[in-house]
Parts: sequence; structure tokens; C-alpha cells
Amino acid sequence: MAIRVAHVGTGNVGGLALAELITNPQFELTGVCVSTPEKVGKDAGELCGVGLEPGVVTGVAAVGDLDALLATRPECVVYCAMGDTRLPDAMADVMRVLAAGVNVVGSSPGLLQYPWGVMPDKYIDRVEDAARQGNSSILITGVDPGFINDLIPFALAGTCQSIEQVRCMEIADYATYDGAEVMHYMGFGRPLDEVPMLLQPGILGIAWGTAIRQLAAGLGIEIDGITESYQREPAPEDFDIAVGRVPKGTMAALQFEIRGMSNGRPAIVIEHITRLRPDLRPDWAQPAAGGGSYRVEITGEPSYAVDIVPSSRKGDHNHAAIVGAAGRIVNAIPAVIAAPPGIRTTLDLPLVTGKGLYAPTTLVST
Repeated sequence: MAIRVAHVGTGNVGGLALAELITNPQFELTGVCVSTPEKVGKDAGELCGVGLEPGVVTGVAAVGDLDALLATRPECVVYCAMGDTRLPDAMADVMRVLAAGVNVVGSSPGLLQYPWGVMPDKYIDRVEDAARQGNSSILITGVDPGFINDLIPFALAGTCQSIEQVRCMEIADYATYDGAEVMHYMGFGRPLDEVPMLLQPGILGIAWGTAIRQLAAGLGIEIDGITESYQREPAPEDFDIAVGRVPKGTMAALQFEIRGMSNGRPAIVIEHITRLRPDLRPDWAQPAAGGGSYRVEITGEPSYAVDIVPSSRKGDHNHAAIVGAAGRIVNAIPAVIAAPPGIRTTLDLPLVTGKGLYAPTTLVST
């Protein structure tokens, strides 16, 4: 029998997750909740953008109210509403869903990926209390923070005899990334004398602290503290990207590091190199192929350097990475439903293998 699933949020990740819910026979879509009034009443198929072929009609009309969504009696809610800039609202939403007896899998609020050591205990306890009340579970995941910072390094680390450092990198050109709110949050196209929200002191350490803490817990590393640093590069002239114009002198490239320190040494490092043009800062690390890649490095015995290059038949590297985030979220639904109540993480869920996804095409040679 198909799993009854409702969905919240139809942005970049949400639209692609919704498309999988519609097309994967493992799931029955019961409802869709949106925050934009213009989307209320539209068919779920219409809200999927590039995730579905045009003209797909589901008969499920979007609502603008969480209670109306829960009234459809789903077993799980896929929650992909924006959480970075509306953390209190996102936290309240997921606790409401959990207390109603419905499991949650989603991309936000990101701090719930692994909140211990990052969020105050009183806020974690509220989420756990809601989950116990509803006998429900929650998993928050994605790509980065997400499987690049936990699933893949854990798999590699499990073959090592010793580990000195784990480094996870995203190296990408964001010129085609169609997310104005996220780009503004990061500071792209903004004057260098402004410090955007992401680069305010402590925010990087909070945003990726969940990934640092989860890796540390899985590897048995005692983290003494988290440090952060960043570099910015201005645009050499005006140029245009997906979200608009980047004026000369404003931020056009960004490098940052978050380091989990142990006994004064950087045991776990997460590094991002984000450009809006490939010619900017050629001295920074370059993607393994195309416009973007991820890299997991383990220094130890043995040492590893693994490049992950996402690609898609429906878009570029940015689109492919978002598809991966959406797939990680949706494919985890059965495991989260089966899990004990509470906040679940990669550390305590079984391996999600992609069971039932095989779909050969004429492009696959025999």
C-alpha cells in the first residue's frame, strides 16, 4: 500500500521533492501547502516546475493552511518551506505536525539535522516532546549540509585504520542558481562593506555546526570549539546572473571554512568556494568537472580524495545538486516512518538504498 504523504513548500528543493512524490508509486500525495497566495488552489502538478513534464494533473489542489493539510491524514509531511530566514516559524510548523502524530522529513529547519551542541537544549526538548506526544519522527537533511557532510564521509571513514582530518567541500558556480533570497542571505551582489547574514559572526558555525557535530559524534571525536573564516572577491565589472545584475565592486565570489577543532587541531573542516563567474579567483580550488562539484577528503590511513560531480538531463550542476537533496529527503520517508519517535539523523537510520527507483531508458546501453 502506498504511503500517504503531504507536502509543504514548492521552491527549488520543494518543487523537485513534490515531483517525486507525484511520480513514485511508493507514495500517495494527500495535499500540498503553500505560503504564496497566488499558488493556493493550483494543482500540485502545476507547482512542480522542471520536476515534471508539462500538463501533469494530480487532482490535488494547494492549500494555504497547515491545519487543512493535516486534515488529509498523511502519515508523513515533506517539509521544504524556507527555514534559514524564518527559523521560529519553521520550528513551530514542524512541532505542530509532529504533535499531530505525523512524521516529518524535510530540508528545514536546518538546525534539526543534528541539533545537539548547536541549539540550546530547551529548544531540542520542545521538538522531542512534540514527537513523543505524536509518536512521530523527524529527519532534516539535504546535500550540504546533508549527505555530502555525513553519508559519504561516514562510508569512507568506515574503511580507514586511522583518521587525522575530514574535509568536505562544495566548489560551484552559482550564476544559474535561481534563489534570490538565498543569494541575498549569502551577500552576492551586495557591497563588500556590508556583512550579510550568513557572514555575521557565529552564523557559519551554527549553519554548518550540525554537520560538524554529527561527523564528530559518528567518528568519536571530541570537539573543543568551532572556528570560521571567509574571503570575498568583488565583481570586476557589471554582469548578469539568474537572479539579476551583479554591480561592479559587489561580492561575486566567496570562500569560507568552518573548522571543528580538537586539541587545537582542525579535525573536521567544511569549505565552500562559490563563484558567479569561473574566471574569478583562479587560485581557489576548481570544480572537478563542469560548473560544480563536491569533494570529500580524508587524511589518514588510507587517505581519500573523492570528487562527486552532479549532473542532470533537465538542468546544470546546480539543478542536479538540488535534485539530489530532494531525492535524499523523499527516499528516506519509509525509514523515518519506521523509526522510533524523536529527532532522527543519518547516524541512527538504516542505509537508504534507493530501493524501487530503477527505471531503465533507451539511453542505457544493453
